[in-house]
Amino acid sequence: MEEASETRHFRTLFISDVHLGSKAAKTDFLLDFLRTHEADTIILVGDIVDGWRLKRSWYWPQPCNDVVQKLLRKARKGTRIVYIPGNHDEFMREFPGVHFGGIEVAERMVYEMADGKKYLVLHGDEFDVVVRNARLLAYLGDWAYDTAIAINVVLAAVRRRLGMPYWSFSAWAKLQVKHAVNFIGEFQRVVADEARRAEVDGVICGHIHHAVMEDIDGIHYVNTGDWVESCTAIAEHSDGRLELISWGHKVGALSSPKRATRLVPVYLPSSVADVAKEDGVRAA
Repeated sequence: MEEASETRHFRTLFISDVHLGSKAAKTDFLLDFLRTHEADTIILVGDIVDGWRLKRSWYWPQPCNDVVQKLLRKARKGTRIVYIPGNHDEFMREFPGVHFGGIEVAERMVYEMADGKKYLVLHGDEFDVVVRNARLLAYLGDWAYDTAIAINVVLAAVRRRLGMPYWSFSAWAKLQVKHAVNFIGEFQRVVADEARRAEVDGVICGHIHHAVMEDIDGIHYVNTGDWVESCTAIAEHSDGRLELISWGHKVGALSSPKRATRLVPVYLPSSVADVAKEDGVRAA
C-alpha cells in the first residue's frame, strides 16, 4: 500500500462518509491515505461512524479501530481535528463543544482558508428531505444502497482477478437514475443557498457521496465524496487553494488487499460521564 510514498503536508484536510462499521468502508485505503497525508487541521465532515448499520448488526473489525487510533494519534501529535456529525452518526450531535481524546465536536462551522475566503462546513443531511421527513424511506434507500455496494464487492474481486481497474457499480447506477441525478443537482443548489445566507464564499459538505468542486451562482460548492465508493478527500494548500484528491485508484492497484476477519468488541459508554472517566474528556 505504498508505505514508502512521500508524505504530503497540507494546511487542512476534509474527509467525510467513511461509514466505519459498514462492510463497504474502505478502511485499508483510508489508512494508507492518512499515512501519506498530514495536515495542520483535519475536519471530519460527517458519517464517519455508521450508527445505522451498527444498530442493525454489529460489525467492527480491527481496521475500524486502526482508523480511530490513527486519528487520535494525529490529535496527540498536535493536529487539530474537528468532528461534524452526519445523519449516520447523529448520536454525536448530543455533544457539541465536547472534546473526545483531542477531537472536538461541532454541529457546523465557518472555516477561513489561508487566502481569507470563508467556507461553511456541514454534513448536509439537513437539506435531504427524505432524511428529515421520511426516516422509513431513508432506511429503505440505505438498504438498497447496501445491496448495490454488495454488488460492488463482487465485481471488484472479479475485475481484480482479471487485472482490470476498479469501477464502482453503485456510483454508476446512481448516475443512471434520472431522479438521483436531479436530486444531486437540487441538493447542491440548496446547500449553496445556505452558504449564501451565511454570507460566506463557499460551502464544504458530504452526505451524497458525490465528490465535486464547482461554482454555483457565485458560491464555491465543494463535496468531499466518500470512502465507500470513490475514496476522495479535499485538501487545502498553504495558499488556500483547494484540491480534490482521489485515492480510488488504490483499489485497483492492490492485487490482494488484506481484510481483517477478527471482530473486535468495542464497549460504548452509557453516558458522557463514563467517557470522561475513561478517556479524560474535557469540555471545550
